[in-house]
Amino acid sequence: MRNPFQTPFAAVFTNEVLLNIKRVAPYVLMVFFASNALLWWGKGPALMMGWATNAEFYIQRNMGAFSFILGMPIFTAVIMGDAVIRDFRLGVDPLIFSKPIGRGSYLLGKFLGNFCVLVCCQLAFPITYFLLQWVPVSGMIVLPVRVAPYFKHFFVIVVISHLVLAAVYFAAGTLTLKPKVVYGLAACFYPVYIGYQLLLKNAPKIVGVVSDPLGWSAQFGLGPQIWNMNPAFLNQYVVTYHAAAYVNRASMIIVTALCLLIVYLRFRIDPQANKSEHFTNLVLADAPEKIAYSAPYELPVDTPRARDRITLPTVTSQQGRAATRFKILAAMGVEFRLLRAERGLILLLPVVIFFSFFSVPFSRIPVAVSYSVTAATNTSNSLLLLFACMIVFYLGEMMHRDREVKIQPVVWSTPAPNSVFLLSKCMSMTLVALSFAITGSLIAIVAQLFRGHTPIDFSAYLLINAVVVLPSIIFMTSLVVALNVLLRNKYVANVVAVGIGASLFYLYSVGYNHWSYNPMLYQLWKYPDLTGGRILAYRLYCLGLAAVCLALAHVFYERKSK
Repeated sequence: MRNPFQTPFAAVFTNEVLLNIKRVAPYVLMVFFASNALLWWGKGPALMMGWATNAEFYIQRNMGAFSFILGMPIFTAVIMGDAVIRDFRLGVDPLIFSKPIGRGSYLLGKFLGNFCVLVCCQLAFPITYFLLQWVPVSGMIVLPVRVAPYFKHFFVIVVISHLVLAAVYFAAGTLTLKPKVVYGLAACFYPVYIGYQLLLKNAPKIVGVVSDPLGWSAQFGLGPQIWNMNPAFLNQYVVTYHAAAYVNRASMIIVTALCLLIVYLRFRIDPQANKSEHFTNLVLADAPEKIAYSAPYELPVDTPRARDRITLPTVTSQQGRAATRFKILAAMGVEFRLLRAERGLILLLPVVIFFSFFSVPFSRIPVAVSYSVTAATNTSNSLLLLFACMIVFYLGEMMHRDREVKIQPVVWSTPAPNSVFLLSKCMSMTLVALSFAITGSLIAIVAQLFRGHTPIDFSAYLLINAVVVLPSIIFMTSLVVALNVLLRNKYVANVVAVGIGASLFYLYSVGYNHWSYNPMLYQLWKYPDLTGGRILAYRLYCLGLAAVCLALAHVFYERKSK
């Protein structure tokens, strides 16, 4: 009898689990999820509202928030997106497909192996939250120890929701073999999902019940009315799922199966098998009698025309600050040409136009200073989050592009200091983000003129972009460069950057926004204060942190140069 643990499926599944165990990203995710469980437990609304931290409704509420805010969508894409791409990128696909393995075993083993690792990472959140029941905190209400609610709601809300997303990302990565497509889908999740929820308000309820991947339309929780309910009632409330919730979860499992079926039908492990092979008959001929040929007349020499001649550049010194500046500008030119080929970066321009146009109110409202100040403030606040996502992912691609296309030894052999390689990437991304910010300001000015909110105060746009936006962009680019250099892994750097951003955003939202750990001054600045000495000191502090990040990146950069 054949051992089931020695089947091709089991071999692929085990191999995927072992490969992920050797990666750093799963451990970073576990630490990040566990730390957020600790943060949500101690700094959540339970103390203020009188809720028990282990009440079933509160557990379900946190599982829903965890699924939407932390688990989706980028972390799922990190684990599931490159499951098959990795084999083709490393060039081991011929070796794998030479084994007696079928498409179904290969694809199912890849999918379930990576999804199992993803679920294990996510389990760090409910397990940490479960263990915190034994940690006493003054003023916190804790009911008798409970076990089942943590894992029941985790499976229903988190696991099944991520199952369908994992199938979508796995299908996109497997059929296109392009990780940028996967991360593009992940970046579009929130705007698409929020827009879809707005459309569902006017649609029949059954449409949302069947098609909502997160299950919000199936009414998993008590809804907004929980804020007005008696805490004593909520602490003893037993959450039950209605028929709509089970229909929603079943439909998500069916969608997952359909995605995997499409991948199975479209994926080919032997793309050349069905193509006819053309053979060429090689015939050995006798050696010629003459081994040299003398022309009967002198062949003319083709002299290039004057306009086709190329003048060689003058050789200059490769040492000194002037030469280094020239090299940085030349490297920036290369980075700009490569960024111009990024289609995803071009697609962000309509998003910038959308946010900038709608940052200007449609009707005249009371304003503190002027409509220009209101429009410029709204534009900068809405675009900074977009810039943060853009810098994290595109700068990460720039930092690791040479290694992925296997030209890093050639690039590093260039006689240039490390500052050329680091500053060129940092400055080029800074200029791209700044150009987007300027475009957003111009669109806001056009929207302001279109809606009749005149006069236009150009100095407000200039001052906000110079004092608030530009230093924030410089800080974010420097931080991302330092993270990619120190961690030396694009995916780990992305996870850490997103985790830091999400944690800080949560702290800022609950009132912990001191300027020492809020270098971008989120919710700390007002327009009348932008010309004061204190705000300028804060900006110098932000630029100082950026300089420290670049210095760390320069010291720990892998390429060593004299």
